[in-house]
Amino acid sequence: MQLRIESRHLNGIAVLVPDVFEDERGFFMEVFRADQFQEFGLPTEFVQDNHSRTGRKVVRGLHFQWEPPMGKLMRVTTGKAFLVAVDIRKGSPTLGQWFGAEISAEDKRQVWAPAGFARGFCVLSDYAEVQYKCTGIYNSKAESGILWSDPAVGIEWPVQNPILSAKDAKAQTLEQWMASPLSEQFRYSA
Repeated sequence: MQLRIESRHLNGIAVLVPDVFEDERGFFMEVFRADQFQEFGLPTEFVQDNHSRTGRKVVRGLHFQWEPPMGKLMRVTTGKAFLVAVDIRKGSPTLGQWFGAEISAEDKRQVWAPAGFARGFCVLSDYAEVQYKCTGIYNSKAESGILWSDPAVGIEWPVQNPILSAKDAKAQTLEQWMASPLSEQFRYSA
């Protein structure tokens, strides 16, 4: 079975689509193959898998981690969500730009967003389960976030008045992050 890259965005993000075998019993698909990821120029070593279940109109994010740097391969396994990634890499020609895609359990697409992108999502169905493979182990001392509604980023979220965690509601703006010495952790390289 094959995975294919449907599209690439912002010098780092990739949307992947798997071949799916379906019959009267259900379906089967491969969601990760190191040999194919290597051919695509994507990471082949993931060290942590996460799984969240979230209700309608919740926005989670925009989160990132610098030590160790964490990229995420994200997919929706139940329901539907709008997955977002924002470029926060110093020197990037797409700094501050965002990519968003509606992803569902039915379409089985995945979004790869490397370290140097702040990631988040909002739920469009009654609830959604989002699973993501990570290239770094979670470290609460080296993670932060960008405000989901930062007007300088201008994400066009498909929800209004979302439900937020206290942490996400008071996250910093992209401008505040870029003024921090810690932002040097993410430098763009062509």
